[in-house]
Formats: sequence, C-alpha cells, structure tokens
Amino acid sequence: MLGVLCQRPKDGKPPRKERWEVSFGYRYMNSFRHFVGTVEQKQREVLGNQIRNYFHLFDFSVNYQLNSRWSLNASMPIVKMKREQLYVPTGEVNVVSQGDATFGVKRWLFRPPTESQRNVAVGFSVKAPTGQFRNTFAARDRNGNPIIATSDQSVQPGDGGLGFAIDLNAYTPAPLGTWAYFQSVYLFNPRNTNGVSTFRTRPGEEVMSVSDQYLYRGGITRRVPKFRTLAFSIGGRMEGVPVRDLIGRSDGFRHARAMGAARREDEEELKR
Repeated sequence: MLGVLCQRPKDGKPPRKERWEVSFGYRYMNSFRHFVGTVEQKQREVLGNQIRNYFHLFDFSVNYQLNSRWSLNASMPIVKMKREQLYVPTGEVNVVSQGDATFGVKRWLFRPPTESQRNVAVGFSVKAPTGQFRNTFAARDRNGNPIIATSDQSVQPGDGGLGFAIDLNAYTPAPLGTWAYFQSVYLFNPRNTNGVSTFRTRPGEEVMSVSDQYLYRGGITRRVPKFRTLAFSIGGRMEGVPVRDLIGRSDGFRHARAMGAARREDEEELKR
C-alpha cells in the first residue's frame, strides 16, 4: 500500500528545528468494476458475478524535522478489508491487520522559504514486511466441502517482501489563493515471489508475486479562511502494479493490494 502526503512550510515559513508531527489519514474504497486492458467488462455487473472488495485504510504517520530541509518519517497502515469471493474457493473474506511499515528520509531541494514560494522534495524510504501476507479464510471447494483457503492477493495486508521507495513532492502557488501540488512514488520490490499459494491453476499463477507499485497524484489545495489548520483539496490520482518489476524477476501472479489497479503477465485487469 502506498500513500504520500505533500507538505509545505506553513505560511511560507521554514519549519522549526527538531519538530515532531503526528498525522492520521483515512481512505475508503469500494472496488467492483472489471477491465481487460482498457475495455470495461460491463456484463459482469449485468450478470451479477462481479467481485466486490471493500477497503478501509487507516494510516498513522510520524515526522521528525531535523532542520528546514531534512526530515525523518515513519508510517504504519492499519487495514480493514472485505471481499465477496464468488468463484472457487467461495466465501467471504474479512481481514483486519496492520500493513507494511515504512521508514524514510526527505529533503527539500531549495531551502524554505523560497522567493518563488515553489519547492521540490525528494524522499527515500524502506518498506518493512510487517504486514500479514498469508491470510486465510473459511471457504468451500467445488463440491461444497469446507476448506481453509488463501485470501486473494488484493486483500492481503502485506506482500512479504523488503523493498524501498523513491518519492517526489512539489508545490507552487496557483490563482485565487490556491496551491498546486504533484506527488509521485515508486516502490521497488526486489523479491520475486513469497511462496503463498493463490489456488489458481494457470501456469505461472500458482504463487503470489512480490511486485513493484507506483502512485501519481496531483491537484490544487486551499486553506479555509479564518481556519489556519483546515484546508480542502481536489485532484486526481493513478496507482497500480506494473507488469514487470524494475529490479529482479517478475514471476508469479500479481494483483494490486488495497489499490485501484491490478495487472497480470498476459492481460491487464483493473478494478475500481
């Protein structure tokens, strides 16, 4: 799971030295639309055989400001997920667990406050495999017999791999007292597969892949007048899993976890 927060010094002033900041974020998503490539499989909804995933993502973050340009950060997600599994093994998956934690460092390229009120930050972080990646649920096989099956990769809180991420954050003043922002992050997962069975029978899909992930996000934000600590923003985001990793092999079945996109070697399937 990936999440990035674009930060800029409040009121254009440099942050105080050795400042602690604790933040909390929440995100909800209902995933039910199916795509093959760019073609939406609308017949799935008509026939009532679409798969539904429900995600509640709680993100707890801590930031330690070393000086006006350097900061340390750590993040721990907590997830609550539900999946209606309509194909074998059938059943309802319910997961509540912590996800993969991240620990990183960030640096602003220009010392704030800048004369142009624009700035760019580059960050590096390590993703630790603290999330559960072997979650199972009570299911039934083709004959209706009760079994314990592996939960789908899309609702696994972790991926079992040690990875690292590079992120970019930028902001600039915009008209009407707003600020434009852009964020991007790419997670490198060198591990090939995690050895967890997918209950799939197609060649190459028997075990779960530990895949790279990416996220891009941009928009505008504005403070609410008379409320210095309150702001609203509007924008768009794109996130997903590439077909092949940039480092290491890309074997196994890959499916996005708690995100709006998933890809396989032989086709691209998006669920939003």
